[in-house]
Amino acid sequence: MLKIFNMSKLSLFCGILLLLGYTLASASEKSDEARQISAKVVIQVTTDDPGLQNMLFHNIRNLQNEMGVNNLVIEVVAYGPGLGLVTSDSSFRDQVAELSATVRFSACEATMAAVAKRTGQKPELIDGVITVPSGIARVVQLQQQGYVYITPE
Repeated sequence: MLKIFNMSKLSLFCGILLLLGYTLASASEKSDEARQISAKVVIQVTTDDPGLQNMLFHNIRNLQNEMGVNNLVIEVVAYGPGLGLVTSDSSFRDQVAELSATVRFSACEATMAAVAKRTGQKPELIDGVITVPSGIARVVQLQQQGYVYITPE
């Protein structure tokens, strides 16, 4: 009987440890969820105009300064003529690389395929830039998730 009693204590102890682990993991997840996101923003870039592309970076920095980097989720979606913004030969490559720590940059695979077909070479993206199947579809998906839509004009 004593061995059964000890086994029960061991089972109880293990159960308490599991419950404690679950509680700590749950609290960690809740603290991530508790982070107040003031805004989710999608910025569409479909222009190769350097002035408008430069305005994009001013807009992002102004948002981050005013609302706080940790309070924002920003995704820049580049397609059509705007794809050049996120390619390795972009004059804004340093700014894209710098901001990619806090801003997601997405490149349209359909545009990349069209460029590859036209030029015979697939565009090379700046490190940290991800691809999405369709730039316009990505913008719509993000808007459906509550993102505010912005385009530099």
